[in-house]
Amino acid sequence: MLRRGSNNIDAIKNHQETSVRRISLAWPALLALGLSAGAPAAADTFPSQPIKFIVPYAPGGTTDLVARTVGKQVADALGQPVIVENKPGAGGNIGMAQVAQAVPDGYTVGMGAISTNAVNPHLYQEMKFDPTKDFTPITMLGMSTIVLEVNPSVPVANVQEFIAYARQNPGLIYGAAGTGTSMHLAGVLFGQMTGTELAHVAYKGSAPALTDMMGGQIQVMFDNLPASLPHIKAGKLKALAVAGSRRNAQLPEVPTIQEAGVAGYAVDPWFALYGPAGMAPDVVARLNQAFRAALESAEVKTTLENAGFSPQASTPRELAELSSAEYQRWGEIVDRAQLRN
Repeated sequence: MLRRGSNNIDAIKNHQETSVRRISLAWPALLALGLSAGAPAAADTFPSQPIKFIVPYAPGGTTDLVARTVGKQVADALGQPVIVENKPGAGGNIGMAQVAQAVPDGYTVGMGAISTNAVNPHLYQEMKFDPTKDFTPITMLGMSTIVLEVNPSVPVANVQEFIAYARQNPGLIYGAAGTGTSMHLAGVLFGQMTGTELAHVAYKGSAPALTDMMGGQIQVMFDNLPASLPHIKAGKLKALAVAGSRRNAQLPEVPTIQEAGVAGYAVDPWFALYGPAGMAPDVVARLNQAFRAALESAEVKTTLENAGFSPQASTPRELAELSSAEYQRWGEIVDRAQLRN
């Protein structure tokens, strides 16, 4: 079951404790590699040039908002520009492959997620990176909220009415930002748990999907809330429920899907910062410190929380442990759902 009990690092790790004990030593080995001496950069001179921050999704989505908001603060702290580059495609795989293949000097980092670093390796037949070997964990960035929303023309007012509508319209199309993303899997789980036949259409990001949604080309979306929130507040989209384990403060009147009658349903997506495998430990520490400070700043927290995102930093080791546990857990979920391409 896709269930997460809390939106913080300690709760996630506690929830996954059993899984972590069963994990192999691959991630500790990765961490040792990533924090080993002899990599090509050192903190006393780092950074001496701009840092490329790859976002593996289209502009206008949650990852883009987080990267640009946090990146600005990090640039100010480090004294070098943080250049956000959107590299969408293949559920985030294209962008993260570029991160994995980059020189491990700290000047290329990327925003990995539950999709790219836990789900996709089990979903896609061909991958150009192995998330258990090809990245250096740097820090968690935070948690998002997925919202189940419809075009206002859809004649439903709540989740139970939507379930009835979907059953009357088998094959009802829903959009999500890419195959293998947490939004895609949120729709898969919803269909499994409600007995509805929903057909997934993958987009390269939230922005193009939202354009089609508001234009009437699709009627339903599972989307990360930060991208959809302005349109919900403007009345252009109708939020039926949030997919997470708790309500979101920006939509306090909108219930969780579980509260709306789908017992046991919960999907809480996470996002994190990774670099290529083999980064020097002092560079990892420097980046961790800068991103942690940015995530904890009042300005960034206010901006991201008002958009529906929950910022949360971590140590590199905490991220390594979470990545490992989630890789195993989502592999089991994908296998049960028979979703492998």
